[in-house]
Amino acid sequence: MRLLKAEELFRKLLEGGSKKQPRLLGLDVGSKYVGLAVSDQKNRIALPLSVLGRTKTNINLMADDFKTLVKNYSLAGLVVGYPFNLQGQSSPDASQVSLLVGELCKTGKLDDLSYTYWDENFTSKGYLDNMNRALRSADKCEE
Repeated sequence: MRLLKAEELFRKLLEGGSKKQPRLLGLDVGSKYVGLAVSDQKNRIALPLSVLGRTKTNINLMADDFKTLVKNYSLAGLVVGYPFNLQGQSSPDASQVSLLVGELCKTGKLDDLSYTYWDENFTSKGYLDNMNRALRSADKCEE
């Protein structure tokens, strides 16, 4: 897996070049569960998908689940919710997120997938809103 800046991931999504419009998967990481939401086909809204159980021994199963989701939903990347406090600094829960992403990377099963971190308070919908708004602003400036 490759870490990209938020804007880079969204541009990669738009430049996908495949027949199906690539989509994003939002991850809400907790100590026992990982909540999943997938973007719609126009990458404007996020839709709840499922919840995966998280244990110390099931990281390979989770990576397999993500591979299946990548195929089934034409996923271009992951938007991983990252816990920030009100001052914009990492909160104590951030270690859970970093640990999961590191473990997924170590499996080697998701090497073709890119990901970015986004404030977990606004993981899927906030990311899509901000990226679409930024894209519209950039397009208007180019005109």
